[in-house]
Amino acid sequence: MNFKRIATALAFLALGGCIQPTAYQPATNGHGYSDQRLAENRYRVSFSGNSVTKREMVENFLLLRSAEVTRDAGYCCFVFDNRDTEAKTSYYTAFGGYPGWGPAWGPGFGWYRHNWVYDPWDPYWAGTVYPSTRYEAYAEIVMLTPEQAQREPRALKAADVISRIGPLAAPPPPPATEPH
Repeated sequence: MNFKRIATALAFLALGGCIQPTAYQPATNGHGYSDQRLAENRYRVSFSGNSVTKREMVENFLLLRSAEVTRDAGYCCFVFDNRDTEAKTSYYTAFGGYPGWGPAWGPGFGWYRHNWVYDPWDPYWAGTVYPSTRYEAYAEIVMLTPEQAQREPRALKAADVISRIGPLAAPPPPPATEPH
């Protein structure tokens, strides 16, 4: 293994160690939850994670936000009218211009992010390709009264969802410090 590949791998590991999964919070920079009222008892809800947020967590946070929206609107239960999760994959590489040159460093140059499709016949391709996938889950929910919920077998109780999934959304406790 040559130095270029080792350096590239170490750089991605170092950067990857700094990234945390998307927190359960209102959307900022395209990551987090959002909701929009469509009708008296209908909302569009979404949650978008970053590249280290697992699909299961994104879907759990969508479910939690749906329950919170239902509770805050004064309803007890909800059903998903439709729901989906999209995977969006980008590809990264250390782009150096010519094979064997390594990353292009200098004024205005450095690590280069792009979404090009990998072409092994391209003589200017930099080598190792790193895929990065992030997930976005979205749904339209219909909120139900207790009477409507009794007739709907797919109904979810907002309070139950919040009590079961809510603890997953709590921020991690700060690290314990030893007394000096």
